[in-house]
This record gives sequence, structure tokens and C-alpha cells, in this order.
Amino acid sequence: MKILQPPGWPRPLGYANGIAATGTVVFVAGQIGWNSQGAIVTDDLVGQVRQALQNVVAVLAEAGARPEHITRMNWYLTSKSQYLARRREIGAVFREVIGVYHAAMTAVEVTALVEDRAQVEIEVTAVLPAREQQRTAGAGSKSGTQRRARRARTPRRRASTSAPAPTRSKRG
Repeated sequence: MKILQPPGWPRPLGYANGIAATGTVVFVAGQIGWNSQGAIVTDDLVGQVRQALQNVVAVLAEAGARPEHITRMNWYLTSKSQYLARRREIGAVFREVIGVYHAAMTAVEVTALVEDRAQVEIEVTAVLPAREQQRTAGAGSKSGTQRRARRARTPRRRASTSAPAPTRSKRG
């Protein structure tokens, strides 16, 4: 990933003017401050930012991606003034959950979000570099699916048969 910074432009704080990257593109739909059961965790903006960012990380993980693969973030906020008043707290949560990666970012104030209690929605694009794709065994790719299917059909030789083979659960 390469940060794009035109000569002579002031360096932005907390984001990049642009990013160039090569690999598998991962699109994460707008995430809000609800938990895995679909319930808003708090009416506090900073708490909703924390949960939305944790949701982003969880979706990225499904593709074998991590926060450092994020190339673009779009934030939709219902209160610009509250965001600006609490930006230090929001920045601390961002660094805790995402790190100090400088993605191309946009923040927009909107009149409302579809979920009535939501105060922030965060949409992300990430790029999983080719070398990372090989390590994640093609998460979600046709070749990765074919490899997993072939492994499922092939009996494994085990040194000991006293313990069952571990299984993976699939989130649905």
C-alpha cells in the first residue's frame, strides 16, 4: 500500500489524501454500533464508534484481512458538533481498535441513519495484498473453496486416533 501525498500539500492529520494498493479488494458495508445480536450497545457516540469499528474488524477478518489493510473509510455522523467535541476520545478508540493506519477518509454529517438510534455508520474498503492472500488460504475465493472441499474428501492419516479431529464452526 502506498500513501499518495502530492508535493507541497500539507500532510493531513489522521488520514491520507489517497492510497494506491494492489490485491483483493474487500468491501465492508456500513457498520453501526450494534452487537452480534443486532442490538445497539449504547446511545453514547464514542461507544457506538467503538462497536462499529469492532464490527468492521470482524467483517475484515472473514476475508483474512486486518485493519492495516484498510484503504478507505467513510464515516456518516448524525452530529458534526458532537463528533468535533469528542474527537480526542474518538481518536483514542480508533487507535485502540484500528491502530494508527492512515486510510483515505471522508466524514459526512447526515440528517439521520436508517437505524433510529445509530449516531455513526462506518463503511470501509480494504485491499488484501497478494502475499497475504496466500497466507489466508484464499478465504472466500473459488480456489480456496476447492482446496477445502478436496481436503474434506481426502481421509487424513493420524498418528493417534484417541482424540477426534478439531472442527471449525461457521458463523451464519
